Amino acid sequence: MALTAFAVHDLTEAVLGCVCAALDATAEDIEGQPGCPCRTCVVPGTAAWDSCDDPCGPSEGAGGQLTVNVARIYPSSLTSFPSQDQTVQGVRGCTPPPITAVELVITLLRCAPTVSEDGCPPSCEELSEASRILHIDEVTVYNALLCCLPQTGGGRRGRKFVIGAQRTIGPEGGCVGLEQRVIVALPGCRCPDEGVS
Repeated sequence: MALTAFAVHDLTEAVLGCVCAALDATAEDIEGQPGCPCRTCVVPGTAAWDSCDDPCGPSEGAGGQLTVNVARIYPSSLTSFPSQDQTVQGVRGCTPPPITAVELVITLLRCAPTVSEDGCPPSCEELSEASRILHIDEVTVYNALLCCLPQTGGGRRGRKFVIGAQRTIGPEGGCVGLEQRVIVALPGCRCPDEGVS
């Protein structure tokens, strides 16, 4: 077995923790900026837009939803990361790739201004405020990965990773937010039957 059973899940939890802590720190520094949503979880597959409102109540945390999920896992190499390694396996027994690449998707949703009860569109002020919150969230998530992710690897050099594209998602169903991708290198190891664990 090239990776420990919890290698990928531990990575997702670490990324979730990094982003959540960064959102809370930003909220402390910027008046009116919501912190980490109280609905914060690692999810299997693509995140469902279950909640962008405030499910916790005003005293329990910020509204919205923060999720991390795995998009794909594939072999890579030290020289070509983050490209996929196409080496044929099974020729020499258990020969894991030097690097296993894990692509993660971080999704952050907040409430979006919607049409009023009497059918009027959101005001420019409401739209501008939602944009301000989104733009600050975008920078915060990007910086969280850039600054915190290297420290989650446990080694002297930290984790090797490539930050992918970030895109705005929504507004849809009263939600708007961001999707940030990152590809992280998990180091390979020799198989147990080769005498190295």
